[in-house]
Amino acid sequence: MSAAIRMPTSEALAPGLSATELLELARSKAPDDRLRLLCGVISLCESAAPSTPMPSVLGEIFLALAGQAERDIRQQLSERLASADWAPAALIEMLAMDEIDIAAPVITASPLLKDAALIRVLVETTLEHQIAVARRPHLSSGVVDAILDHADPITMTALASNRSADIGEAAMHRLVEHSRRVAGLRAPLTRHPRLNESLAHELFQWVGQALRQSIGDRFEIDDRLLNAAVRTASANAAHYSTWRPIPNARQTEDRERQEMERRLIEKLQAAGQLRPGILIRALREQRLGLFEQALGQLGQFTPGQIRSAVYAPTAEPLYLACLAVGLDKAVFTSLLTEVRKLADGLPGEGGWTTTPMNSHSAARAFRQMMEKTATV
Repeated sequence: MSAAIRMPTSEALAPGLSATELLELARSKAPDDRLRLLCGVISLCESAAPSTPMPSVLGEIFLALAGQAERDIRQQLSERLASADWAPAALIEMLAMDEIDIAAPVITASPLLKDAALIRVLVETTLEHQIAVARRPHLSSGVVDAILDHADPITMTALASNRSADIGEAAMHRLVEHSRRVAGLRAPLTRHPRLNESLAHELFQWVGQALRQSIGDRFEIDDRLLNAAVRTASANAAHYSTWRPIPNARQTEDRERQEMERRLIEKLQAAGQLRPGILIRALREQRLGLFEQALGQLGQFTPGQIRSAVYAPTAEPLYLACLAVGLDKAVFTSLLTEVRKLADGLPGEGGWTTTPMNSHSAARAFRQMMEKTATV
């Protein structure tokens, strides 16, 4: 948009209407009023000047409209505002959390979506939203790390195909490591401009013949020499195992997953985006470890306290912990069902009542309960 264009007045948006009347239209549910306001919003989207601050009343109009609008209106707003740098950031973030058809334009292009908002989208929305974030042009290194911490195979594959993302050497190494188990990563990694010769040698060991040929052509890797090195390393490992057992692969994978989950929670906490909603999201993805990490960080509880609550003979400790971090008590029953699916039926039945209690009282009661349990 040209900087010479000025912010339109309320009369330009809807002739004859004052700013106050426009705000009333935004609050109205009448279809005719929605149409009149939509015409004004579209006009604003087409002619607003980036250098002109948006009047607060217009920001309120946008938020009121998006919060109450029908799907097609939100869709048009998202498409119109996708590249605008003057729109209310709160509105852009709201649209990014909407269903994927509405969210995709702003996730892909909006300059107002900063790292903290993008990480929130990664954690609190659907797989389709995560893929859209991973494909976003010029993705920052902080969001790249958050995607790798989440470690979803499809999202990482989308990231590996994003040539403009800020994927440093350490992040590229993590992608190559993930490609051991995620076959879909291998092809885009072989073509990635940031793949260096050292990582190419590592990747070469577990790709198919066609991709080996591609890597060999690019880095002049001698297939015979590398295969010999792999055989030698395998023989040495076998000899070594005669007197010292090789670490259990499942245990190693569990430790790596726990470390990734810990880093993800720390990033969300640092960005001010760690919210109780991640507890529900973690359980839906069947990630009990992530649930425990998030609950502990939200409530400043120790890992031992959270584990004791999850595997307690009654659900009362877990109920208190969830209440302490601001989770709505109305959703605890469904949360408890999901936890029991992942924790062998625990926590047990009984001992849980929906007593009205604020978060501070719940946190105090939870810690007291854990202290008593520890002394038993």
